[in-house]
Amino acid sequence: MLDMLTDRCATMCLLVNLSLLYPQYVFLFQLSMILDISSHWLHLHSAAMKGSKSHKKIDLSGNPILRVYYTNMKVLFLMCAGNEFFYAMIYLLNFMEGPLVPLLDIGLFRLLFWVSAPIAAVKTAINVIHLVTASRNVAAIDQAERELGEDSCKRD
Repeated sequence: MLDMLTDRCATMCLLVNLSLLYPQYVFLFQLSMILDISSHWLHLHSAAMKGSKSHKKIDLSGNPILRVYYTNMKVLFLMCAGNEFFYAMIYLLNFMEGPLVPLLDIGLFRLLFWVSAPIAAVKTAINVIHLVTASRNVAAIDQAERELGEDSCKRD
């Protein structure tokens, strides 16, 4: 849990700084923060409700995208690092384009921004999947507990 908390806080700090540098995109950075925090918190909460020892130990019959995301450490690393790299490139682009890439006639930071943008988009989609899947899990657990409570009331 501490690892996830530090990751979320570090990303939020970067997004707050980006909001100051790019005030025209504050709303998008805020949405990104809200989605990141809420999806990870609810995912962690639903894992705890299920009695899982780790939020990375998911039901392998569940969502196929999350299955790949959590069982393939290379994919997990690529998504997380690529997402952070995307925001870091936005930060650097505020100050400079970076060294020129000769064959492409584009600054290195701009090139890396465009390379990491699709990864950040997929990571955002994964956050949405986290949120939807975790919401369904919590709702299913809640419904099962309510049904169990109704059955015990009928017996009394």
